[in-house]
Amino acid sequence: MLLTAIVLTLWACFCIYDNLGPTLIYASRPLIAGTVAGLIIGDVTLGMAVGATLELAALGIYTYGGASIPDYTTGAIVGTALAHASSGDFAHQLTIGIGIGIPAALLLTALDPIGRFLPTFWIHRADIAAVSGKTRELTVLHWTAFIPWAAVRAVPTFLAVYYSGVVATVEKHIPTWFTNGMTLVGAILPAVGFAMLLTLLPVARYWYMLLIGYVLFAYMNVSLLGIALFGVAIAIIFVTLRPPTPSATVPGRAAPPNEPANQTASQEGDASNV
Repeated sequence: MLLTAIVLTLWACFCIYDNLGPTLIYASRPLIAGTVAGLIIGDVTLGMAVGATLELAALGIYTYGGASIPDYTTGAIVGTALAHASSGDFAHQLTIGIGIGIPAALLLTALDPIGRFLPTFWIHRADIAAVSGKTRELTVLHWTAFIPWAAVRAVPTFLAVYYSGVVATVEKHIPTWFTNGMTLVGAILPAVGFAMLLTLLPVARYWYMLLIGYVLFAYMNVSLLGIALFGVAIAIIFVTLRPPTPSATVPGRAAPPNEPANQTASQEGDASNV
């Protein structure tokens, strides 16, 4: 259990590192985080199920201006590990994973500001190092400033996984109504995620696209993957057939290669008339 806790903790640290910097494998997405966590504990299907459920909940949630949001990535890792430690069939384990993953994600909302605030001390020290020309110290400060970001996720992950045996004890005292409630929450979360995502999209302008998706799902029983691929095809056709947007030409500036010279001349004439 100690080795598993260490590996999952390192994976949680890499997820936030990938989110802040290189974005190598999109490890910050709950689906990827949960799937790899399932691979580590030996139950990929469970990790993928927990991660996918939290991914749907996180679709419409993004951080803007440094705002803290639920850390569904760490929630997927912790939820997968503790769900695997519980007993019961797959459906019961998935319910436990969601029931633990969501509170864990909300807990990280309270811890995230600490991880954002502490690197300020590194920044001020880096300013002094930059003025003094200490490039080696500046490099060290640049990389070690990641420690607070990782610590606020590593500590809860390690403690939750290492003491996962407590889950088996608590599980025996969980009432049926709570389990049924978590099952209902797991079914509602994808709808909430899609609804939040729709608030960011121009639905009022392209309402017919929403209608097409509804018909495909409700009346033709097309899977979500099939609807997504259909949407990609529609988007490609829409972008390909859409007429190019005319661009304004600055008087005295040469016309682009794909723009006729007489059109540029007429635009320059209109500008001079104004």
